[in-house]
Amino acid sequence: MTTEQRPAPDAPLAPLHCLRLAEPGPPRLAALPTGTPVWLVTRHADVRQVLTDPRIGRATLYAPDAPPITTTPNLLDDPDSLLNSDGADHQRIRRTVQRAFTPRAIARWRPWVASVVDGLLDGLEEGGSPADVIAAFSRPLPVAVICRLMDLEGMDLDRLAHWSDHALSASAYPAEEIATAMREFGAFGHQLVLARRKDPGEDLVSSLVQAADQDGSITEEQLTSLVIGLVVAGHETTMTSLGNALVYLLAEDREAWRRIGTDEESAAAATEQLLRSVPLGDATEFPGLLRRAVQEVEIGGVVIPAGAVVAADTRTANRDPEVYPDGSTDLFAPIGTPSMTFGAGPHHCLGAWLARMELELGLHRLAQRLPGLRLADPVEAIDWRRGLLTRSPQSLTVVW
Repeated sequence: MTTEQRPAPDAPLAPLHCLRLAEPGPPRLAALPTGTPVWLVTRHADVRQVLTDPRIGRATLYAPDAPPITTTPNLLDDPDSLLNSDGADHQRIRRTVQRAFTPRAIARWRPWVASVVDGLLDGLEEGGSPADVIAAFSRPLPVAVICRLMDLEGMDLDRLAHWSDHALSASAYPAEEIATAMREFGAFGHQLVLARRKDPGEDLVSSLVQAADQDGSITEEQLTSLVIGLVVAGHETTMTSLGNALVYLLAEDREAWRRIGTDEESAAAATEQLLRSVPLGDATEFPGLLRRAVQEVEIGGVVIPAGAVVAADTRTANRDPEVYPDGSTDLFAPIGTPSMTFGAGPHHCLGAWLARMELELGLHRLAQRLPGLRLADPVEAIDWRRGLLTRSPQSLTVVW
């Protein structure tokens, strides 16, 4: 088995598509930055088992006897969140929101998401070349979409970005600064819940509040956590994927860039392959999606003891040659087996179809408008934004 290659501390970080990942193999012991032992699972079939097996869950990561898994406060540590519940409790909370994110529901949003894309591209072109495509397009696109869904028009987007950045920060900010941002974010979410309960509208937050109140068993803390979690999740994956996809396409595959601009079908196919082959992060903080064994369980021929922390390495699973034998395949070939980028099982990302649509429309219309778009600087000069789960360009200067 090979090991993942990590750069020297002072070396430029490699783009995500250039990461050399470990070969998939049986579960093996590693360690989190906290020193906690973790079973690293890398094969596609094994990762799927970790994410779908009811004997392995999220809630016990926060049990009184649980070992430390993070070094700084963050949104993932909230025991009231949808992410950190399992079984019937998880399904009850998830039902309040999942109807809004079905493929059919997402399809109805396509025209206005396209209008958001076009408006941002108008601004990008009007600003002229060179431009920072992250600031002008990749960052504001998903923020604008989630703000419209939640009726946050008029919200201070810089403040929202500040809270979101701190919510999933790694070591970019001092612990006290992160804690302050999290308190402010929680207060914002609670006030939003109270406002929509008093004066409901047609937005997602109002629907969540009404569904939770009708259910009667969802606490105010859980509802608030759900609302702020959607704000973060609603833009983090799309912003990261879009930025990293642009680095790959503009630096490595200009022919694919031009083809993506020709039709939406090509853009849709490329979106699936890019989501599979370009990781969201480099696993500096977490080697994968964390779970904890509720009881002894066998994974890939290895017995994992009860109470052990398990990391499902979706990045390596997405390149498992047993499932994707062509390796870095043609971006426009059918993907076959779905990737693990959005997880699997009960905690499969609710916003997966929305993220796909934003990425597909964003890449297609940007490539259609600016087929000659190119990077102004070498990839070695990229300043990276690093979070607990993701890494993406802080800025990306382009010319056309």
